[in-house]
Amino acid sequence: MSWSFSIGTLLGSELRVHATFLLLLAWIGTAAWVAGGPMAALVNVAFILALFACVVAHEFGHALMARRFGVRTPDITLLPIGGMARLERIPEDPGQEIAVALAGPAVNVAIWAVLSLFLGVSADITALVAIDDTGQGFLERLAAINLFLVLFNMIPAFPMDGGRVLRALLATRMDRVRATRIAAYAGQGIAFLFGFLGLTTGNPLLMLIAVFVFLAAMAESSDVALHDLAKGYLARDAIITSYEPLGPDDPMQSAEAALLRTTQAEFPVLDAQRQLVGVLTKAAIVADAQDRDAKKRVSDAMTTDIATVPLSAPLEDVLDLLQQAETAFVAVTDRSGHFVGYITRENIGEWMVLNQGRRGT
Repeated sequence: MSWSFSIGTLLGSELRVHATFLLLLAWIGTAAWVAGGPMAALVNVAFILALFACVVAHEFGHALMARRFGVRTPDITLLPIGGMARLERIPEDPGQEIAVALAGPAVNVAIWAVLSLFLGVSADITALVAIDDTGQGFLERLAAINLFLVLFNMIPAFPMDGGRVLRALLATRMDRVRATRIAAYAGQGIAFLFGFLGLTTGNPLLMLIAVFVFLAAMAESSDVALHDLAKGYLARDAIITSYEPLGPDDPMQSAEAALLRTTQAEFPVLDAQRQLVGVLTKAAIVADAQDRDAKKRVSDAMTTDIATVPLSAPLEDVLDLLQQAETAFVAVTDRSGHFVGYITRENIGEWMVLNQGRRGT
């Protein structure tokens, strides 16, 4: 995710922090300092850090359960509105999806139980109305917030965990695309409710959550529909074979000219043997145009970390790679391993539009 940076790796997943999360800490610390002095600022920032430690634990609940079903979680990102575990794929088996979805809230239940039952902290459903009351004890607030996380995440609407449970249950009685669409509509309805409450109460955080929930629900629905459309197709069905390549020793001025001359956003970089050695993106060309270094070559700006699939690869696998690859470029090779073309997010979108048209006739 852009605007995020890595802070380390834990249990096989990279931990990342979005830059806006640091802004949240600064805002809370400053507001508390102004209202109550340095000690209040320290306590409030410490509480937010403890809260997000619980959020990270929640996301690792999902990640570790997904691992049991052979699904990796490349990274977990901390955002101002919570955490996001990026699973390689969502299990399509309803039972597995329910297990993965419930594993996160189960962690928060465990944290609440430890704080409430074993440490004697008093925090029940009535404490939720006073979560932001700094007069409460630190651990009481932390126990209450974990109870809130369980209730919030179990709302039966995307992208909350309850929405995934709803989709999995519906998928036992109807096709997955329709089940996803229903859960997504529920999520967008919840988003409108959050947005309305945010506007009427003047709460910007609620409005931010509303936008996130609406967009995430829409993205989930589109992603599942696209994967369903791709079933039964191979990489050869969506490959780009007509393109203008560049050479690694070409000057960047040649790349700029190619960008203006063609409609390509990605340029395969081929060596003298016509083997793929990298890809040069439109973003890299535009960034270099401001540098104006006459000695700079394509090899200096190209990306060499490229996902590669054979012509016979299922198109669903290509979609998964495109969601993970920052270059949005997947190389396609023949049986001999020779580069024969590539697939991008843009041409996958075009393929989807054309294929929907064919299916509709």
